[in-house]
Order: sequence, then structure tokens, then C-alpha cells
Amino acid sequence: MIIQIKQGDSFWYYSQLFGIPLPLIIASNRQLNPNQLMIGQEVNIPGYQSLSYTIKANDTLWAIAQANQISLDLLLRMNSSVQPTQLQVGQTIILPQRVTNPVISDVNNYTYEKMIADLQLLIDIYPFIQQQSIGNSVLEKNIIELQIGTGQRQKHINGAFHAQEWITTPVIMLFLNEYALALTNNLPIRNLDMLTYFENNTLSLVPMVNPDGVNLVINGAEAAGPQEDFVLSLNNGSSDFTGWKANINGVDLNNQYPALWETEAARKPDSPAPRDFPGYQPLSEPEAIAMADLANARSFEIVNAFHTQGEVIYWGYQGMEPPASETIVQEFNRVSGYEPIQYVDSFAGYKDWFIQEFRRPGYTVELGTGVNPLPINQFDEIYQETLGIMLATLYM
Repeated sequence: MIIQIKQGDSFWYYSQLFGIPLPLIIASNRQLNPNQLMIGQEVNIPGYQSLSYTIKANDTLWAIAQANQISLDLLLRMNSSVQPTQLQVGQTIILPQRVTNPVISDVNNYTYEKMIADLQLLIDIYPFIQQQSIGNSVLEKNIIELQIGTGQRQKHINGAFHAQEWITTPVIMLFLNEYALALTNNLPIRNLDMLTYFENNTLSLVPMVNPDGVNLVINGAEAAGPQEDFVLSLNNGSSDFTGWKANINGVDLNNQYPALWETEAARKPDSPAPRDFPGYQPLSEPEAIAMADLANARSFEIVNAFHTQGEVIYWGYQGMEPPASETIVQEFNRVSGYEPIQYVDSFAGYKDWFIQEFRRPGYTVELGTGVNPLPINQFDEIYQETLGIMLATLYM
């Protein structure tokens, strides 16, 4: 919600007036100097939406404030040109409405377009969430990174490296929504004070690494655009793409990293395929390059790559993982019930490369059980299991 600065206003005043923690006001207005606010400047107030309200017979501002659980001072501040004793039926006023429920609700068949629409809602309500494109997919979709928090400790979570594992995307998106909601309503999540973690961490999220592949699985061959005939040929002419893991070029993005890539390439398909083809060379695909560039540009302490399925957490790579990796994965196990597995005969993945390059904790987390793509009726259970891992990423 946007308001205009009036004489005597300050971020502290807005914090008191709207009941929003001061750090969130500051983080929502990074373009403004808190010590040099000017009359008429616009300020973002997180956690609120502006609604139009039409005055009815016998309405008073006090009654309207009471009915909407806001202070009379706040209502007057939002409608400074209104004469409280001269309300007229049919007159329109602005009603600041605190957002108290998640705005993300439709998590089934979670396409790229559905994610973008939800992101717009989230950023409008919670402008302390930062968004940027870290690159483009083969079909020129933006690969979106989100950041929440102002702390020095940088952590990272990503989802949907594999097309048919798209359920990982709404898991991450709902967590972002609930995190922001808890912050603006001064509520804990599982007894944790989220503002503390907001101020201590900067959490990076890439909810959908493989947007072209996700849309192909959900919407079919038409989603491939100019690649339609190509993907149909790789899929043996079938219009059922639920088994597709790769990007739109038929390259498995989680087999794309220079961490024993040659070993993996020698035993995988040697040409484009719906799954497992590691490319003709490492880091040939724009989506894989974008994720490598992101890690190289930051100083992530922890990286989590969310996949499905198995309810296991892979946490080692060739003995290069630091001692802290085991401590962290044991906490992940405690809060989720997922089984830690140190080594597996599979290489060239994002977490493998991250551990190799940075010698820091990296994890491949396999959400849920069953056959991919996992049915949406597992979503609530998967979310609750994974919530503990996402929270532990902030406090470990």
C-alpha cells in the first residue's frame, strides 16, 4: 500500500501507526533515506492493501474503523481530506486493510504464468521482497530470483530443476508468502520469531529453475512454441509429457555441472532426451549457467535444491563437504523426518558442484514419495515436512 509523506512523518511514526515492525518499513523503501523524508514522497507500507469503501447511511468513521479492526487515527490519516462530521451517503473513502491470510491458494498445475501472477501479488503487498531476473530460459522466460531479509548471512533454496517436479515451486512460494505474512502480523512460525531471521539472513529463492520444462509438462507440446515438433519427436510423438525432466532442449539441467560430469555423461543418453541427457558439454544450457552465475556472485552459506521424490536428503560429494554439513543435515532430519544420505552414485548435480567449488554445505532434498509428478493431494503433507527444512536453513 502506498501513502504520501506529510509534515512530521517518519518511518518510526508509520511503524507505530500501522503496527508494522520498523525494519520492514525501511526494507520496503530502500530508495528513500529515512533521515531525509520529503513531503509528498511516496512510501510503501507492507502488509496492507488499499480498498475503496462507499459510505452508507448512518456510517461514522469510528464505526467503520471498529468494523475493520483498525484505529481511528489510521483511518483519518488515510483520508485526511474527509470531514468526519460531514460524511455523505455514496462518498468514497480509502480503507487500509491489513492482510492476514496467504494470497497464494491455487497450487495445482503451477505453471510459470501462475507463479508470475502470484509474485506480483506478493511484491505489491510485501515490497520488502526483492525480485530480479538472473537469466533467461531457452524460450526467453525470466528465471526469477527472490530475496527476503536484510542480514549478512546468505542462504539459498531452489526448485523445479526438473520439469515434472514442479510441485517444488509452490512449496517455495507458499513459504515465502507465510514468512512475509508472519513478519507483518508479528506472528511466529513454529514458535520462531521470524523478524530475527529476517534481520540476520538474506534468503535467496529461485522457485522455478526450468520454466519451459514445467509448462511443457503441465500444458503439453504447444507450450514448447518453436520447439514443439522437436519435443514431440523426443517424446516418441506422445502428447503426454508427464515423464519429462529436461529443459526444452532435452537436456537434464541437474546433470549439467562440471563435477565429475564426464563420469555421468559416459553412462547417460548421448543425445537430447526427455530425461538424463547431460548435454554435449557442462554448462551448455542457459538455465544451468544462470544458477552457476548466481552462486558465483554470492557467498551462500547453505544451498538447498528441492526435487521429488523419496523423502531423503543427499548431503555429501566426494568427501569435499565441510564438517558443518552433517550437523545441519541432522537438524533437517529432525524437523522433517527425511533420511540423510551422504553419498550416492550420481554426479554433475547443482549441489555436487556447489560443494566442490565452495566447500560449503549443499543439499539435494527429495520431497514426498511416489511417482513423479507427485499428485497435488500430497501438497499439504509435503509442505509441512519441508517447512521445517526451510526454517532450519534460516537458523542453522
